[in-house]
Amino acid sequence: MSETPVKQQSTAAFYGQAVLSFAVAIVATAIGIFKLEADTWVRAFLGIAVLYLVTSAFTLAKVIRDRQEAGQIVSRVDQARLDKLLADHDPFTERAL
Repeated sequence: MSETPVKQQSTAAFYGQAVLSFAVAIVATAIGIFKLEADTWVRAFLGIAVLYLVTSAFTLAKVIRDRQEAGQIVSRVDQARLDKLLADHDPFTERAL
């Protein structure tokens, strides 16, 4: 049976870059909303909209990741079935018709 990894690990540098990029984007957006010359309710609305967008993005990323992982598991099960069929098959035996 082939041993293919189900989960690929990211490097520490990639993880750090992703976290830093997310932090910079959130801080820059918060500063932009805070410095905006508008009423408080407009800034609060924009702040809530940004939070909604961030949580929606996290949810979408999780759903995509879960679907991709489920596809890998199904693929591994199919590969295991094929490997078992090939291992059990003996081309030199006669089959009764």
